[in-house]
Amino acid sequence: MLRTLADYLVFTLLGLAPGSHLGGALDFFTYDTIKIFLLLTTIIFVVAIIRSFFSPERTRHWLSHRREYVGNLLAALLGIVTPFCSCSAVPLFIGFVEAGIPLGVTFSFLVSSPMVNEIALILLWGLFGWKIALIYVGTGVAVAIVSGIVIGRLGMERYVQDYVYTMKVGVGTEQTPTWRERASYARGYTWDLLKKIWPYVLIGIGVGAFIHGYAPEGFLLKYAGPDNPLGVPVAVLIGVPLYSNAAGIIPVVQALLEKGMAMGTMLAFMMAVTALSLPEAIILKNVLKTRLLLTFFGIVAVAIIGVGYLFNAIL
Repeated sequence: MLRTLADYLVFTLLGLAPGSHLGGALDFFTYDTIKIFLLLTTIIFVVAIIRSFFSPERTRHWLSHRREYVGNLLAALLGIVTPFCSCSAVPLFIGFVEAGIPLGVTFSFLVSSPMVNEIALILLWGLFGWKIALIYVGTGVAVAIVSGIVIGRLGMERYVQDYVYTMKVGVGTEQTPTWRERASYARGYTWDLLKKIWPYVLIGIGVGAFIHGYAPEGFLLKYAGPDNPLGVPVAVLIGVPLYSNAAGIIPVVQALLEKGMAMGTMLAFMMAVTALSLPEAIILKNVLKTRLLLTFFGIVAVAIIGVGYLFNAIL
């Protein structure tokens, strides 16, 4: 139905030729805009209901004093359903450390939360199918767990800024909201989030539409095609300085895949953009000393490159 509507708007009402560059690009933009915003509205509301059960205080309680590996697993899984992103990294990090949560467990959460979230899951599911979506989620959680374990084993607590250990973050009292309050929160959260991300979504779809309609296939395949053994690390290096969320970057991934780029290369690029970004580094620099910050970025980047090569080998 959505495809028929997009085709009608572009090719019938506007009279563009289906085989033209402009027609193909505008049809891609129209179809993906309708589809993605419908998906986003539905899934964000549902997950907001789930998120109402996970306050920062409760999250800290769940992750405090957990055994090695178990804590990393729980932190990575909680990162999927909790509303924390790089923007809230500083207060969350302080709260986690003050609560006695091991450093490695904290980093498992920080990797998982922006990389593996409801937006990434539902968009990947809708655009590429459930197998790709679940593989992405599984490997994203694995990256978060492994990265946290490695950082925890390195014993780098001394590279956290000294003031973090001296701060005391109040826990406060929690009241259990009613279902009406949860629904009200979910409506407000959905609207607020859509207001924040809609420009990124449209920009991402626009870039994807341009690539779909105009980008020469040979150019893309030359530098990041399946025959280039360095395509994955190049994609990660390009993605790290960028900043976007999953909603903005997935349409670009879709368009590049249609041009013949390898699935693993594009998912590595997506992971790098969402989990490692310059704004995140600037925020984390407030609580991490340079050595720990570089170690964190390096370990996650290496893990993402490994995931990219794995996807290229099995898909």
